[in-house]
Amino acid sequence: MTFSGKTSFTAGADLPELMEDVSDIVGLVSPYETPLLNHLGDAQRPAFGTVHEWIEDTLLPNTDTVNQGTFSPNANDATAITVLNGSRFRVGDLVRPGNAPEVMFVTAVSGNNLTVLRRYGTTPASTLANGLRLTILGNAQLEGADADAARFTNRFRRANYTQIFAATVEVSGTLQAVGKHGIADELDYQKQERMRELLRDLENCVINGTAPASNPQGNASTRRSMNGIIRQIGTNQFVPGQNGFPAGGGAGTNELTENLINTAMRLTWEQSSGRVNTIVVNGAQKRRINQFVSSTARHYSPADQRFSELVSVYESDYGVCNVILSRWVPSDTVLLIDSTRIDVLPLSGAASRSSRLRARGTTSRGRCWASTRWRCATRTHTR
Repeated sequence: MTFSGKTSFTAGADLPELMEDVSDIVGLVSPYETPLLNHLGDAQRPAFGTVHEWIEDTLLPNTDTVNQGTFSPNANDATAITVLNGSRFRVGDLVRPGNAPEVMFVTAVSGNNLTVLRRYGTTPASTLANGLRLTILGNAQLEGADADAARFTNRFRRANYTQIFAATVEVSGTLQAVGKHGIADELDYQKQERMRELLRDLENCVINGTAPASNPQGNASTRRSMNGIIRQIGTNQFVPGQNGFPAGGGAGTNELTENLINTAMRLTWEQSSGRVNTIVVNGAQKRRINQFVSSTARHYSPADQRFSELVSVYESDYGVCNVILSRWVPSDTVLLIDSTRIDVLPLSGAASRSSRLRARGTTSRGRCWASTRWRCATRTHTR
């Protein structure tokens, strides 16, 4: 029998007789996480100027490279060697060619030309080659000899500028007064939304930011912006298959492999006083890192009900690294950093805040803003 009584939809398709059933929770569906900023934590001190500088220094290099293609009488017996940087050598240096057991003794230095004694201390002969790495083991001084000329390095400054992040909110008096689903105060809610956006943008700029080519200090027509981690990297940039760096995986030999990560960490360890402790990647590279652990290496007991394919910490001989997944790292880039040498500094007195602006008519207005910069002392970058 067909029902002929009144139903919930009898009054019309827009259900005018029914009370609205709307959740009092507003779901935020846009990404706003800041995993790198969370990992770095708060800086121990603020910046006190719009430009923050820090001083770096290096020790005298103890390696160089052979810079000649032919050797006389041959590569095993040649005693005249041309190098790239002769100023790194002194008479009395003990030098190891490559990874060979041979030790050479430097008897004279003239510009970039060395005269050496081969097979010093009866060490076995090795074969020299163009581009071969030479390691200075140390210098042997004669007893009672006069002091050598002093050698030194120059300290140098690095800098970054603060960048102002700001957003304006404006709410009409009527919207502020009426009832709203899930919102008690529209102006406060808008401030919270804009602050989330500013933090999202801060993380993006810490990674990808770029300072203006001229007038980085800013002026009436130049907006001051900071260089991000990628822009600040000057050394230890590695590209698969280039400059002696091993090729990657895949058909294009450019896909991330464990060998690439290990090689980059080893080269950084050899050339700096710090150790990589953080790997920052996009989703695509994070999946490749997860695949470092093959399926045959995973073990599960009968009681296990969860299948895990996740690498959150990567440990090698050259460091224990937290693996940070950030949306803002370019998909072809892996950042290897020493997080103990990176700070994100708020400008003193200008940390993240919001303030009310002068009202316009019945509207309520406010501004969310922060002035922030970051500094870094050790940088590594793999593409």
